[in-house]
Amino acid sequence: MGRGKIEIKRIENSTNRQVTYSKRRNGIIKKAKEISVLCDAEVSLVIFSSTGKLSEYCSTTLMHALDRYNESSGKKKLWDAKHEHLSNEVNRIKKENDNMMIELRHLKGEDITPLHYKELIPLEEALENGLANVRAKQMEFFKMRKKNEIMLEDENKYLRYILHQQEIAMDGNVRELDHEKGRDY
Repeated sequence: MGRGKIEIKRIENSTNRQVTYSKRRNGIIKKAKEISVLCDAEVSLVIFSSTGKLSEYCSTTLMHALDRYNESSGKKKLWDAKHEHLSNEVNRIKKENDNMMIELRHLKGEDITPLHYKELIPLEEALENGLANVRAKQMEFFKMRKKNEIMLEDENKYLRYILHQQEIAMDGNVRELDHEKGRDY
């Protein structure tokens, strides 16, 4: 007994739609793997769900498959001008990052032997500015610490004063009780 044919249209019930998507996605990925192994074919499969989740299978690298597609189809490259611009931007940022890493190594005192005297002057100025900022921050920290110490000392003195006053009051109360009971010291 075979399966009945279903009408190919959007499934309205979201739960049923998700279950069908999962089963059919797994089935098509299984078929892609099978045709790749059985027929020694290069297969690339990319699926985006309605939620944007990516599922994929590639028997080779995706870039290799896309390059072969471009060569075989004779169509315009998949990489349009926008993607070329993004690729150029990525390369520019990588170069900028490399330059910053070199500058960071120089600031750490590494790899400075090949530098010319004129290149060392701004490096020295940057280090002096950084050192001045660090020292200023340390002074700010020490001043705040000193201020906190003074506040704690004042609070300690105040609490000792209150304790002393309570001891005097308690001592006075004890003497009064002893005096009432006829005891004198």
